[in-house]
This record gives sequence, C-alpha cells and structure tokens, in this order.
Amino acid sequence: MSLDALLQSNRLWRAGEHSAQVPALPTGYRALDVLLPGGGWPDSGLVELLPARSGIGELGLLMPALARLSRGSRWIAWVAPPYLPYAPALAAAGIDLSRVLMVYPRDSRDSLWALEQALRAGTCVAVLAWPQTLDARAMRRLQLAAEAGSSVGFLFRKDAARQQPSAVQLRLQLDCPANGKNRATDTRRLSVDILKRRGGWPVGPVTLAVRPAAETEYPSISVA
Repeated sequence: MSLDALLQSNRLWRAGEHSAQVPALPTGYRALDVLLPGGGWPDSGLVELLPARSGIGELGLLMPALARLSRGSRWIAWVAPPYLPYAPALAAAGIDLSRVLMVYPRDSRDSLWALEQALRAGTCVAVLAWPQTLDARAMRRLQLAAEAGSSVGFLFRKDAARQQPSAVQLRLQLDCPANGKNRATDTRRLSVDILKRRGGWPVGPVTLAVRPAAETEYPSISVA
C-alpha cells in the first residue's frame, strides 16, 4: 500500500484524533462531549471515575445521561452505593425512579459478583458501582461483561487508583477547584481530566458547571 493510500485509509489513527463513529450517549456537557470518542459516554463498556474526594459533583456529572437512559425499558442498577441515594434529588434530575434498581450485597466479594452479573445480564442499560479493590483480571472480566450485556458501567474509585493500569474504555480524574461553588446559579465547577480514552491521547482539564448534588446524593445516613 502506498503512503497516499494509507493516509486515506480509515485504519490509520492520527495522534490527537478520536473516532466519531463510536456509538455514544451525550453526557449533557458539550465541552466534554467534543473530547470523547463518539461525542459522549460509551454505550457499552467501562468508565472509571476518580474523584479527588467524595461529594464534589461526581454523581451530578452523570445525571443528564442517566435521565435519558431511565426513559427506556432497561434498569439503571446501583451496586453497593456507599451512602443512601436521595430519591427526590434523582427525580429532580429527571430520572425515572421506577427504572432504578438498588443492590446491596453482603460483602466486597458479593459486590463484585453482582456488578459482573448486572453488566452481563442485558437487562441493565447502566450500572453504577463503588468497588473497593479491582485487580487487572477482575477489571478485564467486567469489561467483557459490559460488552456482552451492551451495558455501560460507571466505576467510582479512589483517586489513588490512577496509578494502576486499567482496561476501561474511559478514565476520568475529577476535582473541584477552590471556590468552585456558585450559589447564585446553584452549580458547582468540576474539573475533568481525561486520563484515558480509546483512540486519543489524554487531555484536559475541562471545567464544567455541574449541579451541586453532593449534599443530596450523599446524605449523612450511611448504609456501608
């Protein structure tokens, strides 16, 4: 194959580019969508979210997409959330609560099993989970399960996990800039660094205005 033919081929990846042909769900944040393959969250596979600390707006980042997904016929499963989700906040974000499924396994081993089953079953369009530990083998199993079930798994992990290799399709590091809360508009600034994306280099940060759902999503009543 000549160089000219290779340059015209869709099999060639150019640094800094990502494929626009990947099926995706808009995140609800245009500034983020333009940086993601396909223009949004993947429609299947794993997304790893690494907040600097809990309650900085990490769940708020997902609310626009989850609201859209809840209008379908499949479940949105939450596996072992660390705190009791606040139903009025979810409803206010546009999520159909009748499509929300809460799963509370007995221990971390059962949590991992439930997460894999929910991803693989095909009955869940999205699965949110807070795994305590994940080795490379477990991560790979979850990735394959999500692809088999045409489900997207959002994994909330500690920021330190960024030092570990990951088989996920998309990995985001989240932080809240100083004085990031705007009480007048009821939004919070959330800084997003894309540490990994298929078909492109790491990029960021991009700053988004996210509704400050931390206080309502993470009330003081713990179920962990």
